[in-house]
Amino acid sequence: MFKPAERLATLPTPATIAMAARARELKAQGKPVISLALGEPDFPSPNAALEGAVAEVRAGHTGYPPIPGQKPLLEAIAAKFKRDNGLDVSLEQLMVCNGGKQAIFNAFMASLNEGDEVVVPAPYWVSYPLIARMFGGVPVEVPCREEDGFRPQAEAIRAAITLRTRWLVLNFPNNPTGAILERADLEAIAAVLRDAPHVMVMSDEIYEHLTFDGKAHLSLLNVAPDLAERVLIINGMSKAYAMTGWRVGFACGPVPLIKAMIKVQGNATSGICTLAQGGAAAALREDMAGVQAMRATYERRRGVVVGALQQITGLSCAMPQGAFYAYPGLSALMGMHSAGGRLLKDDVAFAEALLEEAHIATVPGSAFGYGPHLRLSFAAADAELAEACERLKDFVAGIKG
Repeated sequence: MFKPAERLATLPTPATIAMAARARELKAQGKPVISLALGEPDFPSPNAALEGAVAEVRAGHTGYPPIPGQKPLLEAIAAKFKRDNGLDVSLEQLMVCNGGKQAIFNAFMASLNEGDEVVVPAPYWVSYPLIARMFGGVPVEVPCREEDGFRPQAEAIRAAITLRTRWLVLNFPNNPTGAILERADLEAIAAVLRDAPHVMVMSDEIYEHLTFDGKAHLSLLNVAPDLAERVLIINGMSKAYAMTGWRVGFACGPVPLIKAMIKVQGNATSGICTLAQGGAAAALREDMAGVQAMRATYERRRGVVVGALQQITGLSCAMPQGAFYAYPGLSALMGMHSAGGRLLKDDVAFAEALLEEAHIATVPGSAFGYGPHLRLSFAAADAELAEACERLKDFVAGIKG
C-alpha cells in the first residue's frame, strides 16, 4: 500500500489552487460562478510570442534544450534586465525554469538544510513557506501591517534574523496586497542585510511592470549594488506578458548559486520547452506597448473594484499600488452569520460562504499568512468584476449578528 513521504504530511494544497478547483466544480454543476481566485491575466499572449514559437517549430528546434536555457532567450533576458532595471548581467548569472515557481523550488532545494530559516514578510504568496518546508526549512513570518501599507519594516526584519537564517524573501509588487517598496524601504532593508552577511535575498519581481499611480518598480540591486553576490531575482513571463500556460520563468543571481540551481533542475525537469523559449524570447524583444496597455487596463479596473469595495459597510480596503489584486479586510464581520446561516468564524468560512451562496471564488487572507482578509483578483473581464462587486455587496448586506 502506498504511503506518502513524511515531508508531504503537513504540506497542504495551495489555497489559490484549492479555491479555483472548487469554483470549477460548481461551474460544472451549472452554478453561475465568477472566479477571482487565480492570479491569471485575462489577456491573450502577445502575437510576437506566438510567432516566435512557430518559428522554433519551422526551424526544427524540437530537440532537448540546454538546461540553463537557449542562448537567444538568455540574451533577451539579459537585455531585459539592462532595459527595465538598469542592471548589467552575464549569461552565466541566468537560468530559465518552468515558471517562476520552479526557480524558487530550485533555489531552496539547492541551499536549504534541515532547520535553516526563511524570513518571509506576511502577507506572502502561499508557495514560499510551503516550498521551504519541503526541504526542511523553517518559515519565519514578519507581519506587515495594513497601516504601514503592507510594507515590511526594516527593524522587524532585523528582529527576525538569527544565525540560522538562510534567506529573506521579498515579493514586491506584492501578491496578495499589491504593496510596493519605495527607495527608502529598500535602503533600510539593505542596511539590515549588511549587518547579516550570511543571509541571501530572494527578490520575486514578477509583477514589476504592473505598478500604478505613476510609481516605478525598484529592485533591491538598484539601491544596494554591493549586495549583488547575495541577491537572487525571480521573474517570468506569466503576469505582465500574459503567458501563464507557457511556463517560462527565469532567475538571475550569483554564479555559484545559479550553477547549483541548474544542477537541481538537471535532475528534475531538465531544459524548458524549446517552443516556449522561442516565444518568450520574441516577447521580450518587443517594445513595451502591449505591456503598458495591460497595465493601464489593470489600473482602471483597480479603481472600479477598490472603489466599490470601499463603499461596502463592514469591509476595509487599502488601495493597491501594484499587481492585480485587492485585499479587503473582514474584521468587522467576523463572528457574524451569512444569510445562509453560516458562522463567519474566520476568513476561510467567509470565503467558503461567499463561494457557496454568492458564487464568487476568492482566497482567504489567512492562506497568505495575514487574515481576516480576502484576496480578489481584478484580472478579469469588466462585466464579471462589476457583477462580482454587486454580489459581494448583497452578500455582506445579508450578514447578521
